[in-house]
Amino acid sequence: MTDIAFAWSALGGDAALLPRITTVVREGVLPARLPVRKLARTCVGACALAAAELGALRAGLAEVPEVRVDDGAVAAAFHSERHLRVDGREPVTFAPLSRFWRTADGWVRTHANYPHHRERLLRALSLTADTSVETVAAVLAERPAAEVEETVYAAGGLAVALRTPEEWAAHGQGIAVAARPLVERERLDSAPARVHTPVETAPLLPAAGLRVLDLTRVIAGPEATRALALLGADVLRIDSPLLPELPDHHADMDFGKRSTTLDLSTAGDRRTFEELLARTDVVVTGYRPGALDRWGLSPELLAERRPGLVVAQLSAWGAYGPWGGRRAFDSLVQVATGIAVTEGSAERPGALPAQALDHGTGFLLAAAVLRALTDQAREGGSRVARLALARTAHWLTGDTEPAGDGPQPTDPRLAAPWLTETDSPLGRLRYALPPVRFTSGPTDWTRPPGRWGQDPARWEPDDGASRPGPPL
Repeated sequence: MTDIAFAWSALGGDAALLPRITTVVREGVLPARLPVRKLARTCVGACALAAAELGALRAGLAEVPEVRVDDGAVAAAFHSERHLRVDGREPVTFAPLSRFWRTADGWVRTHANYPHHRERLLRALSLTADTSVETVAAVLAERPAAEVEETVYAAGGLAVALRTPEEWAAHGQGIAVAARPLVERERLDSAPARVHTPVETAPLLPAAGLRVLDLTRVIAGPEATRALALLGADVLRIDSPLLPELPDHHADMDFGKRSTTLDLSTAGDRRTFEELLARTDVVVTGYRPGALDRWGLSPELLAERRPGLVVAQLSAWGAYGPWGGRRAFDSLVQVATGIAVTEGSAERPGALPAQALDHGTGFLLAAAVLRALTDQAREGGSRVARLALARTAHWLTGDTEPAGDGPQPTDPRLAAPWLTETDSPLGRLRYALPPVRFTSGPTDWTRPPGRWGQDPARWEPDDGASRPGPPL
């Protein structure tokens, strides 16, 4: 069941805290056949409760602050990339080659928003860079979906064949995903208990002073680090200068953060990264499993160099099973796991009313970090948490409670109270307010996104707020 008790238990939380959550139910948001609204509400509620719990610990409160989850705020946040406006301009969400295609025996979905993924898709199909959408459609219509999936994957691109829920349940990756917990949590060593210095209560910022290295891209990971930034963390996003972020993704997802670039293939930038790591509390990664290991960024090696670290890892399929090393995004996971069949019609596959796997998993990832920080204060140890979009999909599709007749547009008037505007180096931004709310907690980010990659690769001045091990 996609309920808060299950999610909170998966995070290792105390069930006695669950009554601290109250919910404002609003009909008409995130309508779908699957219980998307309930999943969204649950993920945000778990994140807010984990924040309130850590805040109570750091502020010395007698009880955990009350959490309020409003369906309207949650729905607005889960549509944040659609609500974004930059100087009045609507965002670009999907490129022309990111879509469903008919194949000789069914359907396939591709993802080609990034230039390198578009190039690999066309190369896999033996097509040139100036190939039209119509030509791609004609080529794919002559090939089996499974063959397209494998050919594009072998070329480093992104394509997934449409599967029914039954086909996914029988697939090797589906079986592997079903056998795993929603949140994989592990203690890596016997590092001393984390010493948290007190925080103020107006507002109550549970993550104040914590330093977070953000090595994530595309909604789920950035959603998690955006939540940590809201809660007071100093979040430094690191990208490769060779892989620029899409401007609208950056404008939406990097509120509250700073952004820099490092090329870890160079000795100088590796040195800079190690200097950052030496003063880091949390590392969040969102690349495919194993992709960062060659730079010594596995949880085990990171904790060896920085005992007491919290590492949060996000992947599409999980770090196991036959697809454990594959890339994917929310839209592709929906296609593989049967969601697109469930939400579609006899004529065409469908989709969830929001990229709920991304946003939901992102809030759970932030909750896992916050819970790990609380557990460290009590028990010590470097910690790692692992989540996967496919595992969140399994959780969603495993809920048998009927939710609705199918995806419908959310009434835009419902989002209005949760949208606001601010000036930024990128222009005038309209954006969705954060849905994570608890008594005396923050209600907005303290800074808008700056220009991508333009911040210095260093931490802001040390306030000594919270560090692994004994006081420094």
